[in-house]
Amino acid sequence: MDTKHIRIKDFDYNLPNGRIAKFPVSPRDHSKLLIYDKGEVSEDMFYNIADHLPSGSLMIFNNTRVIQARMHFRKSTGALIEVFLLEPAQPSDYELMFQSRGKCSWLCMIGNLKKWKDGALTCTFNINGHDVNLSAVRHDEVGTSHLVDFSWDDNDITFAEILECVGELPIPPYLNRNTQESDKTTYQTVYSKIKGSVAAPTAGLHFTEHVLNLIDTHGIDRDELTLHVGAGTFKPVKSVEISGHDMHTEYICVKRSTIENLIRHGASAIAVGTTSVRTLESLYYMGVRLENNNDASEEQLHIDQWEPYDANPTLPPVKALENIIDYLNRNGLNSLHGSTQIIIAPGYKYKIVKMLVTNFHQPQSTLLLLVSAFVHGDWKTIYDYALKHDFRFLSYGDSSLLIP
Repeated sequence: MDTKHIRIKDFDYNLPNGRIAKFPVSPRDHSKLLIYDKGEVSEDMFYNIADHLPSGSLMIFNNTRVIQARMHFRKSTGALIEVFLLEPAQPSDYELMFQSRGKCSWLCMIGNLKKWKDGALTCTFNINGHDVNLSAVRHDEVGTSHLVDFSWDDNDITFAEILECVGELPIPPYLNRNTQESDKTTYQTVYSKIKGSVAAPTAGLHFTEHVLNLIDTHGIDRDELTLHVGAGTFKPVKSVEISGHDMHTEYICVKRSTIENLIRHGASAIAVGTTSVRTLESLYYMGVRLENNNDASEEQLHIDQWEPYDANPTLPPVKALENIIDYLNRNGLNSLHGSTQIIIAPGYKYKIVKMLVTNFHQPQSTLLLLVSAFVHGDWKTIYDYALKHDFRFLSYGDSSLLIP
């Protein structure tokens, strides 16, 4: 199959607005679970998912945490300007960014840009009983985003505290509603830890501590990685063929211990969510890069959109992961940091992910392409069943367990 010439219209289906879940079920593990097992479809409740997973397997979760990335400023003219944080610029490290005091810079999307021609935007807010003045200055475009410098007049306050005070959690645009206080809890996974995403890894929203304990009881190993979900996850495919679609870049961090755990499990994993899939499969291609250049820099470990299809490597997955461990050892590192632009679509050959937990995705989306590639093109069987059996769709919707 020539993946680049796939027509996105072939991955369309009718999704009535009433099937898009505006809010999650409560408790969150009482969502429905569709099970696709080698072409056979059945259903259960999500809290029983451990019953359908093989003992001795390894389940990988994305522990990223959604930040309150949407900020609003009011100009003296009355115009409302939205500044949407995309990724840190200075400092570029997420952890250092949230610890910043006094100033920092982000790449941002700007809402109502035509009303912000020049000058600083300002707002005043109260933290710990006293006023803090925040200023935002916009610079030139960087690709499709803008560099924005933030500064504030209290060096005892971190940028993380500022976002907690004045930022708004960015729920998906297709929910067609304002963010509510409940979203601050329900739009985070119970295991979220590392701040940086502007959208939740929604397959993980169904898990509760009870379900995680059941997974442990069933003898299933659990581990975590970090991929910070970018706003590009909602970017529609506007080209006729997917060759014309530019995938967004997302940043990943995987601990040495997690890679060693993957090796112990024969480079096989159950991925929770498409973000975990993108990270795990990108690890393979990073290992291939290191096979050919063991002195590669972090920048040289970036995985390009079409690399899996152009390179078509045959390196065993365990060897690829061992190459990463060797790289970490040579450089005295405990974690692998990198970035990926990988697009997974029909024609892609999965290297590490053997089972997938995921929600139901938008028509004509790159996430639907990923699912189709995983189930060898049989995505319509899954989605027809879900539509006919009252499953709820998208971020706050129901879940599926896919076994190709």
